[in-house]
Amino acid sequence: MNEIKYLSGQEIYKKLYEGIKTMNVVLPDDVEKSLKHARKKESNQSAILVLDAILNNIEIAREERLPVCQDTGLVLIFIEQGYQLMVQETSLNEIIFHAVENAYKDGYFRKSVVLDPLKNRVNTGNNLPPVIYHDMVPGHGLKISCLAKGFGSENYSKTFMLKPTQGENAVINVVKETMQIAGGNCCPPVILGVGIGGTMDWAAKMSKKALLRNINDYHQDLFYKNLEEKILRAVNSIGTGAGGLGGSTTALAVHIETGPTHIAGLPVAISVNCWAERKIILAW
Repeated sequence: MNEIKYLSGQEIYKKLYEGIKTMNVVLPDDVEKSLKHARKKESNQSAILVLDAILNNIEIAREERLPVCQDTGLVLIFIEQGYQLMVQETSLNEIIFHAVENAYKDGYFRKSVVLDPLKNRVNTGNNLPPVIYHDMVPGHGLKISCLAKGFGSENYSKTFMLKPTQGENAVINVVKETMQIAGGNCCPPVILGVGIGGTMDWAAKMSKKALLRNINDYHQDLFYKNLEEKILRAVNSIGTGAGGLGGSTTALAVHIETGPTHIAGLPVAISVNCWAERKIILAW
């Protein structure tokens, strides 16, 4: 019989609380290095000024412990919990809620969540609730991945229900068209998560999960690795550039996640994330 592992809720809380506080003020190394690379190869003077301002902003935020962007976003949580892991003292959801609320309060981060989307739009005042995806996996480990998703970019995310006969060119075109419509409004250079397959909602979830990958982490399947590169070239050919002022880098990276789907469908979801890709991945 497989042994059950017990993990303290307080241990999870402390690590998650500190992680959420940090992700809003310190941009991950992979993202910062990608921005520096974009700056190095850029020839458009307006884009150079934008990229210099972004890199300066990143440094100030890190040194002064200030939010890297005033929109500290809606928190997305992806949980992978082993079947043989039990959380002690309280529920995992309760731990996450407390960690988000206290990190946003103690970090003086903007609270951006409204309770009702249409009727009265009253701010919850604590940035709750987060969006939580909970998957059970083999083993006795725990992984919690977080995104602080700003809505300047989220507002330009889209889902398409393509016909399976349309193929990869249609996938490339809908991503390109999405970024043409977005222009400079989504704070480029962006990182794009693309979910292909599943259902409408499953594709959207996969597109969000794709944003958690290291910016230089290509798809393991050569077909989809090549498709990521084709989409990236197509998006960068638009010429929107940093800040929407022109230039060679509209997107820093394209990450694809896929899943099984119905014989009659080809769902494609595109999650647009601005250059301030605030993410953490924690493991126990």
